[in-house]
Amino acid sequence: MSDPCAPAKALWQSLGLHAEAPTRLRLTDHPDPAVNSSFNIGTAAQSAIGLSGLAAAEFYKLRTGVEQEVSVDARHAVLECKSEAYYSIEGDTGEKSALFDTLAGVYRTKDNSYVRIHTNFPHHKQAILDILGCKPTRESIVNAMLNWNAVDFETEATNRKAVATALRSFSEWDAHPQGMALVNTPPVTVLKVGDAPKRQISGHPTHPLDGIRVLDLTRVLAGPVCGRTLAAHGADVLWITSPKLPALPNLDVDTSRGKRTTQLNLNDQADRETFSSLVQDADVFLQAYRPGGLAGKGFGVNDVVRMRPGIVYASLCAYGWEGPWKDRRGFDSLVQTATGYNVAEAEAYAVYTGETDVPRPLPPKPLPLQALDHVAGYMLAFGIQAALHHTITEGGSWEVRVSLAAVGRWIRSLGQLDPVVAFRDGPPLPPRSVEDPEVARYAVKYKQATKSAGRVSEQKTMVAVGHAAKLSVTPVKEGQAPMRLDAHEANWLPRQ
Repeated sequence: MSDPCAPAKALWQSLGLHAEAPTRLRLTDHPDPAVNSSFNIGTAAQSAIGLSGLAAAEFYKLRTGVEQEVSVDARHAVLECKSEAYYSIEGDTGEKSALFDTLAGVYRTKDNSYVRIHTNFPHHKQAILDILGCKPTRESIVNAMLNWNAVDFETEATNRKAVATALRSFSEWDAHPQGMALVNTPPVTVLKVGDAPKRQISGHPTHPLDGIRVLDLTRVLAGPVCGRTLAAHGADVLWITSPKLPALPNLDVDTSRGKRTTQLNLNDQADRETFSSLVQDADVFLQAYRPGGLAGKGFGVNDVVRMRPGIVYASLCAYGWEGPWKDRRGFDSLVQTATGYNVAEAEAYAVYTGETDVPRPLPPKPLPLQALDHVAGYMLAFGIQAALHHTITEGGSWEVRVSLAAVGRWIRSLGQLDPVVAFRDGPPLPPRSVEDPEVARYAVKYKQATKSAGRVSEQKTMVAVGHAAKLSVTPVKEGQAPMRLDAHEANWLPRQ
């Protein structure tokens, strides 16, 4: 790739932003292989993080007239896209548990294919076990899955609100109705959805998003990464989770950095009223329910725009807003499996190892990190800031859409590396320890901040991979983390 900024420039221009701004973006020349994968993950991570940082810089310029440069190191970007593996908390003993539940993963099926199941949430796990009629052990699932064809199990899982996908190649996905529905879908879409006066922002911001209020209703990785990024650029991000839903502590503690956290049950009348009042004073509504999922609760895009004209309503989903799978549940690992990545990576690795005569299909090989999730998170942050930019320059209410599958298409469009180069020269990820020398190079300390007796009290210390986007005038905010999901009250901070 002659211009390492070319992918970022193309996306920047597609959102109608100032065409000259990408000249202030500094990305490492030819970063890939930045990790041991046949895909250009370094370019994808660096571009997405660079775009989110550049959008913050341009928003700051819009508010103050001050220009600045944004730089992103490729390897740092890759490690930030694995941040959930690289943190420690003072006083905690033992190793963090794995990202995936012990029963999650790929299983061979009767038709000589594979299915990937997701069992991190208890209700998803139980649904899988109910379909298979087996015990909650890997051995039991292995045996039971051999009674199913891959696509049949995928279909039944969807009907039973479980989460599973059949293994497909790129060519199979391209011929699938959902793959065809995504052909012309960019990784981030920004749409004007209502009229509103131009946004007026006063004051003298220290950070680009000072005074911007973000309601974060997301779970798992992509959405929370987006909220964490907006908080790093100064936004007051209030992460709202439900006390009735299971938490993912190993992920939540990392993706909550820089945010304030509170819990509300939207099925409770009092909590709904509290939430409605928060919406009326919000600037960004960030959600990752399935398309249409919040509309039934009265907080769909049209509802929120009526409640708060001028808001940016940002949505994340697995498979997009069109096609037969638009309402289907999904996570990064399953979208990789469904859309062809696991087959393509396995085939590339077989070329590298010389095992080209091994019977097909090869066992699925995932990417070395949850690239779709993390890149989608930064794309969402990029789109939100682009929409905020438009609220100042032309007014209106805006919707931002990002799907994991569309982000996957974009990463795929960056091409694949020669397998030998990819796996011979691509450095593996370091061990899951902040004491590893490479991880320590990018590590930042955070103090636990909670509300206690009317004042903020600092408690434990957390060490985590810092933000890879470096802004020359307004460095990101780092240093505080709630480390729990109910650390704050359900209210907004005073605008600066």
